[in-house]
Amino acid sequence: MTEPVSGTAGPTGPRDLVVGLLGAGAMARAHLPAWLALGARVTVLSASGRAAELARPYRDRGVTVARDLGELLGGCDVVDICTPTPSHRELALAAIAAGRPVVCEKPLALTTEDAALVARTAEAAGVPLFPAHVVRYFPAYAAAARAVAAGRIGTPSALRFTRAGAYPVWAPWFADPALSGGILVDQMIHDMDFARLLAGEVVRVHARVRVGRFTDGDGPDRPGHPTASGTALLTHASGAVSRLLGVWGRPGLPFRTTFRVSGPDGVLEHDSTAGAAGAANTVGRPGGARAGRTGSAPGGVTAAGAAGAPAGDRDVEAPAGGSDVEAPGGALPESPYLTQLREFAAAVAGGPPPGVSAWDGVAAVRIATAAAESARTGKPVELSGPLG
Repeated sequence: MTEPVSGTAGPTGPRDLVVGLLGAGAMARAHLPAWLALGARVTVLSASGRAAELARPYRDRGVTVARDLGELLGGCDVVDICTPTPSHRELALAAIAAGRPVVCEKPLALTTEDAALVARTAEAAGVPLFPAHVVRYFPAYAAAARAVAAGRIGTPSALRFTRAGAYPVWAPWFADPALSGGILVDQMIHDMDFARLLAGEVVRVHARVRVGRFTDGDGPDRPGHPTASGTALLTHASGAVSRLLGVWGRPGLPFRTTFRVSGPDGVLEHDSTAGAAGAANTVGRPGGARAGRTGSAPGGVTAAGAAGAPAGDRDVEAPAGGSDVEAPGGALPESPYLTQLREFAAAVAGGPPPGVSAWDGVAAVRIATAAAESARTGKPVELSGPLG
């Protein structure tokens, strides 16, 4: 059984934590400053050879580079996996075998079986395992989750999510579904996880994927840029239905996310492009139990009729705005990566468990891989039985 990591609590979280950061790409570059803000000491290791490049600007803050995995595991309290998806399983199992609590970027693994294996192994060893589903920590999404949990719109019945941005061409492995899982598993898993959080377990998935190329000119020397889009229809055990759209589009496509969550007592809406705080325009619910009550909940969520209102690899740096969860802007009170890692670090130090469990990570993989199977076969996929 892993003992809580000792350390004093600073103003932003537990101090004296030593983090072994695996990876040196887009996600590692988001996680590293968050760990430093928490007062952690960080050692970086990357198979791409870019660990020194990542660590160099932070040398005066004690960031070091490990020579190999054994050195990293032997000198850290927590392992943070920000590497390409195909490596997640083996790296997580190695960290668990060393007794190190694990933060692992989503998806936890490429298959439900592998994700469940990692979760079971961590559980059996008494090692904390935290899937890094950061979208739950973005203010608008966190506010929506609180509003639903508080019953402000009643039980959600219809949910819509969109997520769009430029195709991740900086890392060729994204284009290979055998390595990334494709748009459904790599990008849309964010909203699949959040739909499950709001509306409960998913029992049926029907999905489609379209791939193409965007060409900004003619001729054989201009093959164009890859594009992909995915749609998914999730049926929840509650009877609720979630509709999801994901887009990896042309170069320079502005990043945007939206959601609309409807229940018998109101609607929650968000559009990441609607103003500095991300507030969306609201359409009232005519005839509803609390129709006509509109207000902005904290975090850029607009509540209409709501009770209580207002209320290649990841080891390659992504260009600005190229992530499937856009880098936080100045309007946010703090980075969502910092928010989630603070919660994880507090749990490792003996505090309450984080809001995202290992089995939440497994469930997200199961939904996403079922969507990929549905897109491949053209048929809906039923989900039943235990996760593990």
